[in-house]
Amino acid sequence: MKFNLKYFLITILLFIVEVLIATTFKDLFFVRAYLGDVIVVVLIYYFMLAFFDLKNKTKLIVGIFIFSVIVEVLQYFKIADVLNLKPGSIAAVVVGNSFSWIDILCYAVGCVILYLVELKSSIIGRPT
Repeated sequence: MKFNLKYFLITILLFIVEVLIATTFKDLFFVRAYLGDVIVVVLIYYFMLAFFDLKNKTKLIVGIFIFSVIVEVLQYFKIADVLNLKPGSIAAVVVGNSFSWIDILCYAVGCVILYLVELKSSIIGRPT
């Protein structure tokens, strides 16, 4: 475990963007419906790198995608209701409430973007 301030600040910035998407840009359908799901996997990626010095970032990206799909499948089974989470609560918002194949596609797009950024940085020989 090793704290990385740069990645932590990126995480905070991405979190603020996600909050703005959920609150301010909620009327912009594309941003709310798709861009937020692409960004959330990037947020998780940088959050993990802020606290863990991981050498194999490709495994991290795959793990984040699997985690995202699991959360989405749990939404299909109404996990928020099963856990008796109050609608609108922070926990219910984080867990989500509706399954969508499009969300899984958005998570995949975010992970592909992360992979391409990682690939590019490894080619030019500097860490992301």
